[in-house]
Amino acid sequence: MFSRRKEQQKVSSSQVDTIVGSGCELQGTLAVQGTIRIEGRVNGEIKVQGDLIVGEKGQVTANIKARDVTVAGVVRGDLDLEGTLEITPSGQVQGDIAVANLIIGEGANFEGNCKMQQPAEGKGQRPARLERGEAKAQG
Repeated sequence: MFSRRKEQQKVSSSQVDTIVGSGCELQGTLAVQGTIRIEGRVNGEIKVQGDLIVGEKGQVTANIKARDVTVAGVVRGDLDLEGTLEITPSGQVQGDIAVANLIIGEGANFEGNCKMQQPAEGKGQRPARLERGEAKAQG
């Protein structure tokens, strides 16, 4: 549900299988087996069997299907996730989302509709931690 993590999960460069660098622009369907980090621009559709990280310089205009997504840059499009969407304080998401868990950092921007769903089978749901001043969504 809605929660804030005091400890940020860091993905090391050795855990990232594909990197779209800041000087790169891709258009079309992007299909990735593992984890991808985007620092450039992607327009079209993204299908990731692992995790997607949109870095602070990343700009994505695409519908996204993935396991977990972390957004520190800009995403415009719908997201269908098996697990967690985390929007960091510098992140912006414009579009409808379907997620099992949602984390929105203070100062982050989310515009769209949110559908909370059960995590994909075999995936443990992370417990929601509410902090002072946060509201729990009723569903």
